[in-house]
Amino acid sequence: MEITDVRIRKINDEGKMKAVASVTFDDEFVVHDIKIIDGQNGLFVAMPSRKMGEGDFRDIAHPLVSEMRNKIKDAIFSAYDKLQDEEAPAVEAE
Repeated sequence: MEITDVRIRKINDEGKMKAVASVTFDDEFVVHDIKIIDGQNGLFVAMPSRKMGEGDFRDIAHPLVSEMRNKIKDAIFSAYDKLQDEEAPAVEAE
């Protein structure tokens, strides 16, 4: 299974959630609402989840093996970094 597209939607700079990603696999299956969150140890990826009962959250979709989780995370961070670079103001040389 290959990641064939990653789309990033930036969220307001205020708050911990920085962006939301949609990841397409094999041009046939897409997972929306993967969150990029700024945590205590830097950015991390949170899979789509649903609130269950008393404040607990349960993932709706998630990889079963760490290798696939890393592929998804790396693809999302690569697309997020590219978006950040495109939005950064150009620095003029004096």
